Amino acid sequence: MKCAPNPLRRHGACLPLLLGLLASACSSPDPINYTLQPVPGTAQQAAGQIIEVRRPGLAGYLDRSDIVLKDTGYKLSLNSQQRWAEPLGDMIGRVLTQDLAQRLPASSVFSETGAITADPGLRVEIDIDRFDTAGDGDLTLVAGIAIEAGITHKPLRQRMVTLKGAPAPGAAGLAASMSTLLGQLADQVAGDVAGLPTAGTQ
Repeated sequence: MKCAPNPLRRHGACLPLLLGLLASACSSPDPINYTLQPVPGTAQQAAGQIIEVRRPGLAGYLDRSDIVLKDTGYKLSLNSQQRWAEPLGDMIGRVLTQDLAQRLPASSVFSETGAITADPGLRVEIDIDRFDTAGDGDLTLVAGIAIEAGITHKPLRQRMVTLKGAPAPGAAGLAASMSTLLGQLADQVAGDVAGLPTAGTQ
């Protein structure tokens, strides 16, 4: 006489497989990391200087690992699966330093956060109040520029700039568009450095 198959045993054998499939379905994909990149610009005819780029100040809502996609109606749009590959303030400082080095070929440009240390003739400080896409669809960069003498800390130039551009679609497109605006900011800073009287930079 044959015994009927035990349904509990049959389902019990499948339980590990079912749990594995459930865990696979519920797990989140790994986040995609993005980075800003230097962009070429016009070289400025400026006197050779040792220039230190200070770590940029960053508005608190931007100082996060998640990419801020849009700021509209008092609401930030974020995607936890789209992140910056390094702290945004450090990355902006690094890329801005590279942009300025290309635009000021007669000068030695280094970042405050890098390994190089020297007594600079000039210090460049950037304070970023906004760097996102607003309700009008434009990517907007609002930043303060301050240039001071390296030894005396005498203020030589201070001003605010607002730069706008049309963002390319997607997180990668946004990173590319942000890199473009950061290059335009470097153009502004390089122009300010080139316009300083030589005597004032000592």
